[in-house]
Amino acid sequence: MRLVIMGPPGAGKGTQAVVVAQSLGVPHISTGDIFRANVSQGTPLGEEAQRYMDAGEYVPDSITNAMVRDRLSRDDCDPGFLLDGYPRTLEQVNELDAMLRSDGRAIDKVIELTVDTEAVVQRLLNRAQEQGRSDDTAEVIRRRLEVYFEQTAPLTSVYRERGLILEVDGMGDVPVVTERILSALSG
Repeated sequence: MRLVIMGPPGAGKGTQAVVVAQSLGVPHISTGDIFRANVSQGTPLGEEAQRYMDAGEYVPDSITNAMVRDRLSRDDCDPGFLLDGYPRTLEQVNELDAMLRSDGRAIDKVIELTVDTEAVVQRLLNRAQEQGRSDDTAEVIRRRLEVYFEQTAPLTSVYRERGLILEVDGMGDVPVVTERILSALSG
């Protein structure tokens, strides 16, 4: 199965992606992990990305797309994968489609974790307090959520039109949410 998982900050995407990918026997592919691996290994793409990050700039789609293309070309992705953190823009949706189409593949489903905004704000405030992140105020968190919904709405619309979206309630304990996801995928 070739899957994408989406959801706002604090929805538990990363946690669920790891557990669901293990359960399905496919690699969990996090763009954050791909970036860190390329940078730490000193790959040409990693060095290029590092220059942007050091300057405090957004890493261009072309670099992100190239890193994802490289990762998806590996043998462990033949049976499928679960993408976490990609695509984030309509351009990346189109690029992902082209990458997969070149091998006769396509995305099978997009898991969209839905959450109660106020509960997520509280969850992120608690996490910020535990991790000593004083810059994560309620206002900052709410703004991050607004930006997520503004930027993601066009992506979910595209995937919804294709009949690929599986909305899953992301509220509750990890095993409960995992069971909802696996049930939705098998349904």
